[in-house]
Amino acid sequence: MTRTVTRKIGAADVSIITDGEHSFTPDLFPGTDEAHITELLQQAGQDQIATNFNAVLIRQNGRVILADAGPRDLFGPACGFLLDGLAELGVTPDQVDTLLATHLHPDHIAGMITPEGAAVFANATLHLTEADRAFWSDDSNFTGDLSRLADWAKLAQAVLAAYGDRLEIMRDGAELAPGLSGLALPGHTPGHFGWRLDSGGEALIHVGDIVHAPALQVPDPEIAIAFDLDSDTARQTRKALLDQLASDGALFTGGHFLRPAFNRVVRRGAGYALSD
Repeated sequence: MTRTVTRKIGAADVSIITDGEHSFTPDLFPGTDEAHITELLQQAGQDQIATNFNAVLIRQNGRVILADAGPRDLFGPACGFLLDGLAELGVTPDQVDTLLATHLHPDHIAGMITPEGAAVFANATLHLTEADRAFWSDDSNFTGDLSRLADWAKLAQAVLAAYGDRLEIMRDGAELAPGLSGLALPGHTPGHFGWRLDSGGEALIHVGDIVHAPALQVPDPEIAIAFDLDSDTARQTRKALLDQLASDGALFTGGHFLRPAFNRVVRRGAGYALSD
């Protein structure tokens, strides 16, 4: 089974690596009636709330950039295929010179370290936002209602420790590499970010985790997921972003879109629909 889909964006080779697949249960969408979820799934021709865990490899002008790294072995045998995907593309971990973390949730960063805590990408600089770094580094944030995230924080801290002095802070609109800039997308985590790649007059936007379940949250962007720390802000970000993408006709991808995961979006009724 192939794990990758590659598309030219100007002079860049951009590959979506499917680290694995998963499905969500309806209870992870609080405030959304289960009958509405069933209706949207039927409209999409699906019988479950399907999602993928995606990483993105960008190769351009000698640079090898990896955005997110999947959940490794944390979610069972259906996931953890990042290194297989890289091998399929003829890339070894030591060739990756730049890592981006859209945010520090386990399904985006576990693949950056081994189970023992060593850096998988020994020659890469890790780019992340200061807000996410600060939030996940502070154990006092994970008490009370957020105590459920204490293990996630430990993993984030292990990743930060593994890359140590090879950390760089991403800022909204700032260039991370030639043609690659950060894009603030607030709501999911304190420093949740996407990015934009511009090359040869073409562009690709990565929307991070502003959409987790495409069959639900694209046709109805009001639907929130329990993983959003600030669901109201995430909802507003999602609505504004989908509206902008529909207006621009821009090509985009994200952390949880289904293969091939290169998408455009159009308006449909009160919501949106994905198009090729």
